[in-house]
Amino acid sequence: MLFRRLKFLGWLVGLLVVVLGGSYLFAPQWLMQANFTREAMAAHLDKHSVQAGDTRWSYYEGGDGPTIVLLHGFAADKNVWLEMAKLLTPHFHLIVPDLPGWGESSRVADASYNIDTQAARLDEFVQTLRLQRFVLVGHSMGGAIAGVYASEHPEQVAELALIDAFGLKSTPSVLDREVQAGKNPFVYDDRAGFERATAWAFKKPPAVPGRFIDVLVKRNQQDHAFIERGLRELRQPSQYLAVQNRLGQLTMPVLGLWCHEDRIVDISALDSLRNGLTAASAISASTINGCNHMPMLEKPEQAAQILSGFALSH
Repeated sequence: MLFRRLKFLGWLVGLLVVVLGGSYLFAPQWLMQANFTREAMAAHLDKHSVQAGDTRWSYYEGGDGPTIVLLHGFAADKNVWLEMAKLLTPHFHLIVPDLPGWGESSRVADASYNIDTQAARLDEFVQTLRLQRFVLVGHSMGGAIAGVYASEHPEQVAELALIDAFGLKSTPSVLDREVQAGKNPFVYDDRAGFERATAWAFKKPPAVPGRFIDVLVKRNQQDHAFIERGLRELRQPSQYLAVQNRLGQLTMPVLGLWCHEDRIVDISALDSLRNGLTAASAISASTINGCNHMPMLEKPEQAAQILSGFALSH
């Protein structure tokens, strides 16, 4: 009997290896999605969707405590927050959406997805979910959307946290100079291009399995036109100074959190943020060493600690 059980377990393990190996080789997108599902479960997040305005929003929700809404950056999706989310859900109720046009949220052909229109869509999402006052957190492009939304809806935003945020006056970054030279580091067609793109955002790029990279390359290729158009929109003065032009309208407590070695949004933007917040009820500023543009992935524990302290202090 024991031998038969061991034989069955051996057969089951062998089958699992074959299935996982086959999935990695022939259906890596399934295996990658399964990994995100596993990470979401570890963070106590459930995936939902809701129609708000012109967008079918996909989002994670979970945790207990004050509500925090987390907005991702350009050419990213809600999954960038998963590592940090598992540190936050014991203390906070999280809403983590794919912004319209990105990830699993829907996209309208030829519609604008600039900072202002995304902030308007965010308001439709907030109203649909009937969220009350919450902590709004935005990273990179998501930071610009968060800043614009907070300036226009201060009654909804209890606190605002901008992480390596776009939309502020700063010394041109290394990436800014590349874009001004007519290059777009956010588009790529092969594994080497993916590695170059991640090198822009990470001090030490994460190790990603080759077949997963192939999935990301294919998605990026499908999104080339959308990414190119989005970058052109963001280069308009009304967009790259979207938060700068509204700093005086921000009345809630504001946190600026930057990686000290950010190559995409220069850390000088943090000075512009602090100097321009003439009406904010409280101003906090923090920097993290040893990361580039993605503190939620490069330094999740430190970023979560800073954000938690800020959110619970007002």
